Amino acid sequence: MQRRNNILRNLDWVATILYVVLVLMGWLNIYAAVYSDEHRNILDFSQRYGKQLVWIFFAFIMAIVILFSNDRIYPAFAYIFYGIILLTLISTLLFGRVVNASKSWIPIGSFGLQPAEFAKIATALALAKLMSSYGFKLSGFWSYVKVAVIIGLPVGIILLQNDTGSALVFGALILVLYREGLPAWILSYLVFLVIVFILTLVYSTPVLITFIFVVAVTLFVVFTRQHRDAFRISIGAAGIGLLLYISSELFHLRLSNALIFLIPVLISAVLGFFYAYKNRLRQVYAISFFLIATIGFSMSADYVFERVLDVHHQKRINDLLGIEDDPLGWGYNVNQSKIAIGSGGFWGKGYLSGTQTKFNFVPEQSTDFIFCTVGEEWGFLGSTVVVLLIALFLLRLLKIAERQTEHFARIYGYGVVSILFFHAAVNIGMTIGLVPVIGIPLPFFSYGGSSLWAFTILVFILLRFDASRYGAY
Repeated sequence: MQRRNNILRNLDWVATILYVVLVLMGWLNIYAAVYSDEHRNILDFSQRYGKQLVWIFFAFIMAIVILFSNDRIYPAFAYIFYGIILLTLISTLLFGRVVNASKSWIPIGSFGLQPAEFAKIATALALAKLMSSYGFKLSGFWSYVKVAVIIGLPVGIILLQNDTGSALVFGALILVLYREGLPAWILSYLVFLVIVFILTLVYSTPVLITFIFVVAVTLFVVFTRQHRDAFRISIGAAGIGLLLYISSELFHLRLSNALIFLIPVLISAVLGFFYAYKNRLRQVYAISFFLIATIGFSMSADYVFERVLDVHHQKRINDLLGIEDDPLGWGYNVNQSKIAIGSGGFWGKGYLSGTQTKFNFVPEQSTDFIFCTVGEEWGFLGSTVVVLLIALFLLRLLKIAERQTEHFARIYGYGVVSILFFHAAVNIGMTIGLVPVIGIPLPFFSYGGSSLWAFTILVFILLRFDASRYGAY
């Protein structure tokens, strides 16, 4: 009894209440999204809002069980949980059910369970176990390899299930690595590669090569302060390019524009290595490598886009970037979602009064596009309240993670925040047309037992760690 009292006294009630509020607001929106006058009553378990009540009931039970369990089992069995979830993912790949072209569901009677949602918990625990182990430091080649294996194994299996959206969520764990010592330049460079990938789809190769070269020269100036040498390098590259162009025209060499831009830049990169060696400048080595690696990445981006991504991913990205416009085809979901949100205005149309969502203009309105129901019925004001509540919840979890005295709990806490942040930011972003549609749920709002249970377990393990930080177990 004393142990229970300690846990309840030390439980972070602010985070717990915010969790309950978000779950209940989510249910209200699911009810609004599928409501019909023909339905029998609010407890109609044949409808999604009735089923969601069942998922919520069991989620609350899970939360209570986690709070009153021994929190030492999570670090002790982290790798076992991780191994079990890997086997489950493989079993799903072999024997699972295909839903929306993704073989990521295990059929259980008339319901289905999506192990990829629970893989995020197991991976966050395994990552915390690895990074909190004795002597581990996030530096050196093998430490990065171990981290990459922990994160990469579930990602690879989930990609084979054709569930790209769930696989991308694991990328958010890089924020955990940053908190634990990943150099800022690595994080910055990865962000830069994402920008390059997007620019590759929009602009021609010569424009992109020029952009990368200008960035490299700017970095050269910033780190060496050698403005004259930077000017000479730029003039030299431009001169070589002009010479190649004239030679191509005079001697009918038929060099492509891409090659005319690429050759001078690569020559500049090679000369950069000699410059670095002569002047003993390590930064210039890095900049030369940056130039070659980034151009290599940009050259492979087209291949990845055309050969690796599925057609529906390509179409959604093209639709987002304005390269293709297909409001009745690939862009239908996002277009209808934006219409629903825009029609809500500042105050919204009122609860259960949304016309876009009521008449099924928005596909998947109770799952991936649940936020458009908020926008239409609760308007800009209600949407802002929801976003603020989610932001407050994440900030509270961040504070909880930061105040943990044990490395394992802190690393796991950052994993929880990173995963929830990615889900919320990308889901809301895709409903208002800011990011491509990748089919991931809005935490605590979207219909579905797998995601609600996984998010609940994810959060309450952290709250359990927090409740025992004063030795309440």
